[in-house]
Amino acid sequence: MGLVNAPNKVPQLQRQYQAAYKNHTRIWKINTRSPYLLTPYWILLWGTTAAGFYGMGRHICGYKTWFGDK
Repeated sequence: MGLVNAPNKVPQLQRQYQAAYKNHTRIWKINTRSPYLLTPYWILLWGTTAAGFYGMGRHICGYKTWFGDK
């Protein structure tokens, strides 16, 4: 029953976003939930970069697979 009488936060957030837009603030720096949006992006970015470098390093050393000797 908590959502039935919940206050409407849309006008407040709209003013916040419009003020930040006028100040040329990036969208991911406006709200406090931004780390939740950026964390999966950073994990995927650096994870795939590290995996690519690992694979390239093994290929340079003569290994054709991710694991093992062959």
